[in-house]
Amino acid sequence: MDERDLLKTKLGTGSINIFGLPMCGKDTVGEKLAAYFDGKLLSSGAMIRHYEAENQQALTADGSLAPTDLFYEIVLPYFDKVELKNSPLILSSVGRWSGEEKEILRKTIESGHPTRAVVYLKLAKAEVIRRFMLNLVGAGREQRADDASLKVFLRRLNEFNQKTLPVLEYYHERGLLIEIDASGTREEVFERTLAKIKQKLN
Repeated sequence: MDERDLLKTKLGTGSINIFGLPMCGKDTVGEKLAAYFDGKLLSSGAMIRHYEAENQQALTADGSLAPTDLFYEIVLPYFDKVELKNSPLILSSVGRWSGEEKEILRKTIESGHPTRAVVYLKLAKAEVIRRFMLNLVGAGREQRADDASLKVFLRRLNEFNQKTLPVLEYYHERGLLIEIDASGTREEVFERTLAKIKQKLN
């Protein structure tokens, strides 16, 4: 059994949750981890944007997080999907508002996807703003409503600092948190993340 197969066995159908400021590379790392572990990627942002589109609502367009009760209504049913039952889950910022982490931990256990690690991709505020400005002029990812203006983007940064940092502290206290320097190339960040996950699973 090679190292990758061994790590896949250790993770089993568990989950890894990824957090960080906007533009830090969460979805990129998530996609690479999902491919490495043959897992499924669940992004709370993508799920909420899908709900907004279907219901013609703009819940997060101003940069605010979705209310907790609505977040639960939208996101929690995904964990019970039959097609996810036998796969590990890579979660992208699932449970960003302080207090939601307890329900996410409970739900991941209940659904057979216990949280094995929580990744915090750390990037300086100046760098995420630089990346945002590049994206704004068309050099980055596909444009989204919550990336449409600097004012909205700064609100998203504030939401992270006020509501999500306490979530990460909770995971730190429980020995689940992995902190990663998210500067550098996408491949460098992924390799750093994978190395820390290996340590956590061993």
